[in-house]
Amino acid sequence: MRLTVGQAVVRFLANQWTERDGVEHRAIAGCLGIFGHGNVAGLGQALLQAQRTGEADLPYRLARNEQAMVHTAAGFARMTNRLSAYACTASIGPGSTNMLTGAALATVNRLPVLLFPSDVFATRAASPVLQELEDPRGYDVSVNDAFRPLSRFFDRVWRPEQLLQALLGAMRVLTDPAETGAVTVCLPQDLQAEAYEFPDALFTKRVWHVARPVAEPSFVARAAAVLRTAERPLLIAGGGAIYSEASAELDRFARETGIPVADTQAGKGALSWDHPNSVGGVGSTGTPVANRLAREADVVVGVGTRYSDFTTASRTAFQHPDVKFININVAAFDAAKESAFPIVADARDGLNELLGALDGRHFDTGYRADVVTWQAEVDHAYHLGHGPLPAQSEVIGAVNEACGERDVVVQAAGSMPGDLQLLWRSRDPKQYHVEYGFSCMGFEIAGALGIKLADPSREVFALVGDGSYLMMAQEIVTAVAEGIKLVVVLVQNHGFASIGALSESLGSQRFGTSYRYRGSNGDYNGGYLPVDLAANAESLGAHVIRCRTIAELADGLKRAREADRLTVVHIETDPLSPVPSSDSWWDVPVPEVAELESTRTARIAYEAAKSSQRLYL
Repeated sequence: MRLTVGQAVVRFLANQWTERDGVEHRAIAGCLGIFGHGNVAGLGQALLQAQRTGEADLPYRLARNEQAMVHTAAGFARMTNRLSAYACTASIGPGSTNMLTGAALATVNRLPVLLFPSDVFATRAASPVLQELEDPRGYDVSVNDAFRPLSRFFDRVWRPEQLLQALLGAMRVLTDPAETGAVTVCLPQDLQAEAYEFPDALFTKRVWHVARPVAEPSFVARAAAVLRTAERPLLIAGGGAIYSEASAELDRFARETGIPVADTQAGKGALSWDHPNSVGGVGSTGTPVANRLAREADVVVGVGTRYSDFTTASRTAFQHPDVKFININVAAFDAAKESAFPIVADARDGLNELLGALDGRHFDTGYRADVVTWQAEVDHAYHLGHGPLPAQSEVIGAVNEACGERDVVVQAAGSMPGDLQLLWRSRDPKQYHVEYGFSCMGFEIAGALGIKLADPSREVFALVGDGSYLMMAQEIVTAVAEGIKLVVVLVQNHGFASIGALSESLGSQRFGTSYRYRGSNGDYNGGYLPVDLAANAESLGAHVIRCRTIAELADGLKRAREADRLTVVHIETDPLSPVPSSDSWWDVPVPEVAELESTRTARIAYEAAKSSQRLYL
């Protein structure tokens, strides 16, 4: 079949499917893109031709920011349990390099996204072309080489016949739960328009089986022997427990063993917040209950977690002198962390095998009274009565109470991820979507768009602070153009509340963290800037509801939920409002020497906390 490279890419992607547990899914649900001279006549023409002729079913959606469209693809992939993905196409130069941050986010979070950055001329006939990086070390280097360390698969297709291998390699990694992440196939702009006689077999329906790796029996036996000796075990549910759809197996494991279950940012919702074994988030932004159990645990069972520094409280969370780890993970790399007894397996299968090997062992670790006390603190934080501006915890409480069981909250950066892990009550495995692997400012609205594309039946609430909103709000326009309804809760606290609080705790006095006029002493300590973000959202096509109080917010959320269009609910909050303590720590270094007394005091506290840090050998 004689096609251009661009046409072949579109036709191939439209015929890729995944299958797990006998259910098939579109592997590539569509293509997000922004066209420039690098791709408008290549992939752009191919997508247009597919739409006009019906020769390939690959829906195209126009994005407004290249980084944001990769975030949209990441949100979509996470919502579909990594069984379906979006492709993203961008023009040469800045269009393509704008996707780098999105690629990093996807790879850090183990989420499949397919990137087609346009590249220089394969023939070099017109070099140096507009936006080409000239590297004196070689003519085969372009800005797209920056994708190499950020991608789980990277290839540059110089000739049409290389496309077959590149596309098959890309799909292999996209559908591998242990290896997935950003997949990058660079397409030179002249190559995209070049014709070639491609084999018909390339375009037949291809189904990629997404495996559930089975546990090695000897590894399960060894891990079970360790767990049977435990006196105070703790289970930590990570994102893998949700991607594996292992909530029922986790519920059974917890009930039959009595082991308390904590969760990570990616794993929240694997068990409902009111499950008898649920103790909430663990680590730097976890609950005091989970962190007490972590300090006392002699055996920690990690299910689908990569043990980030927030989960381990920078390796201070687990303080039992003889603590041992058992890790169930599809990736051997993650299963081996913390010198664990690894079970390289799908979370669902691994939990079942480990439970069967415990021979009915039941543990009584005594934590229910602490959970009841903690939930009373959450109630208090949700209804604090703070004033004159409300507290952020009250905003979170209002959104939590406005959410139906299947609705989704989206967040990524600032102080809200910490407050959400600490306070949010999740009832559904897909209700809590906090991107905290890369914690990327600007993810919220773009990610919410991807979530809604994945499951239009759910209401999606994007919680976004003013700092993140100013980073990237353009996908409001995309959602409006597509007729996609989102609820954006825009929380304005005139700066970076999270970094402000961190700065103060580290002795840096909130320097450079407020959105204010520059004062007479040179610092940004003048009056607040006259920025009206609600008006900005309105100018992008959103319906806007302005709120001043929590009562008005509750009403605004109700109206937004009932609306049939994208609605922004705006409220100002007090950046200094209190939240309960997690009784934990996060390692952010403080200068060893300083002239400022505040910094010297913070260094003393830092050294005291760091003395509890340990490697688990």
